[in-house]
Order: sequence, then C-alpha cells, then structure tokens
Amino acid sequence: MLDRYLYGSVDRISPEAPVPVVRVTRQEERLGGAANVALNIKSLGAQATLITVVGDDEPAHRLQQLLQAQGVEVLLGRDAKLHTSVKLRVIGRAQQLLRVDFEDPPDHEVLSNMLADFERVVAGYGAVLFSDYGKGGLTHIARMITWARAAGKIVLVDPKGIDYSRYAGASVLTPNLAELTEVIGGWSSEAQLLERAQALRERLDVDNLVLTRSEQGMSLFDAAGHLHVPAQAREVFDVTGAGDTVIATLAAMLAAGVSVRDALPVANRAGGIVVGKFGTASVSYEELFA
Repeated sequence: MLDRYLYGSVDRISPEAPVPVVRVTRQEERLGGAANVALNIKSLGAQATLITVVGDDEPAHRLQQLLQAQGVEVLLGRDAKLHTSVKLRVIGRAQQLLRVDFEDPPDHEVLSNMLADFERVVAGYGAVLFSDYGKGGLTHIARMITWARAAGKIVLVDPKGIDYSRYAGASVLTPNLAELTEVIGGWSSEAQLLERAQALRERLDVDNLVLTRSEQGMSLFDAAGHLHVPAQAREVFDVTGAGDTVIATLAAMLAAGVSVRDALPVANRAGGIVVGKFGTASVSYEELFA
C-alpha cells in the first residue's frame, strides 16, 4: 500500500456542503501495509524482501522507488488490471479529516505465478511474515505456510477476518483485541480469555498466539501457559501501523534466535514508541534500545 498525506489549513466551511475546506500546503508519501512492515524490519537492522502484487500504475512505481530508497529488496508481481492500493489522508489542523481508499483484489493467476518466487526467496531467510489486510493478496497463504514450515522457517501472521483455519501451522499469530473477539467471541474474565485463546491456538496447531491489547499491553499464549506484558505509559498520538511495528519487531528478533517470551517486551516497547508518532511510521534500532 502507498500512504499519501495531504496537509493543509482549514479556514472555512464549504458553501456546497457542511464540510471543511482544506487548502493543501504540503504533500507526503509513505510506505503502508506490508511495505511498512518491511520498512520496520529494515529499520531494526535486519534484511527484508517484500513479495507482493501491485498494479502497473504510478502508485506502484512510486512504491518501488520508496522501497529501494530504504534498502528493502522487493519482488513485485504486476497485474495490469489492478489498482495499486492507496490510502489518501487529508489532514487539517493536525487532525485527520478524511481518508480515501483506492483498491481492488489482484488476479489469482498473478498470485499463483509468484509462488515460485516465494519458495526461492524464502530459502535465504530465517523467518517469513505474512501481513493479511484482507485485500486478496494472500489467497495461497495456507500452501505458503506449509511450505515455509517444512523448510524449517519461523512463520508469523498478522491475521484478518474470521477464518483462521487458513493460518494453521504458523509459528506466531498476532491478532488485536477486535480481531480475536471476532473469532472466539467476547470474554468476561482473564481466565475465560486464557481458556478460549489456548483452545484456538491448539485447534490451529499454532505455537504462539500474541494478543495486542492497546493500552493494556500484550499477552502471549503458548504451550507453557500465559505471559502478559503491560503497556508502557506514554502519550498516544496515532495508532496507525502500530500492529505492523509489533510484528516486524517480533519477526526480526525471532529470526535472530530470540525466544518469543524474550522478544515480547521489546515488541511491546516498539509499539509504544510508534504510537507517539504521526501516521504510518517505523522505529529504529537506536530508538528501541536507547
């Protein structure tokens, strides 16, 4: 995804409709979606290759330029019928006034053709990270997880939707509160959450379920039981992309040989840093360990 920001001043209400008029004074482009995850991994000092599908349009070329400028390797499948995902945000007086999304699902044949690229590239990495945004790019995720695990790779998934069976066999799942509630229902106590989360983890044959809980911190459910890491108190400016930063930090650390239990507090800290920044953002190694 390409994140575009239009910044401007708001001095009046439109005579055409009861909406503010924004006089644009500045424009900005940032890496979004899985590209932001790859950028976060690179910012921590790890190596990353992004495999994704884009259109053959101006936003796709801009994405490639931004990724290459950041040193992220990229394999782009091009679908001429696809509009590359763009999120356009209009900002006035330091507030987001509007977001406009441009997107449609990629062609399945293009996705199938990229499986060979996936298998070739994965061989040189310690971990595979799937960022599911529900946009149709992970049609073959079940097959890719099976292949990656058979190759001895750590597999992390940032899930979407209510069908988690497609993530079966992953090493780590990282749903947020709303996403997990959709799958297991609500809970009235921490004990009930533990019971339901562990049942889901065991049913899916997933080693670790990491629940991101915003101001409540993060919780890990694994074969050893339950571990909770409280949030670090700090001012929250913008939660955009916080989940991307958390899973990127986990992936970098697990690929370096750190256990999930030891990586969890560091990922929690990374998420706490990035919510203090505006818009889609990343955390550097220096920031994380300062």
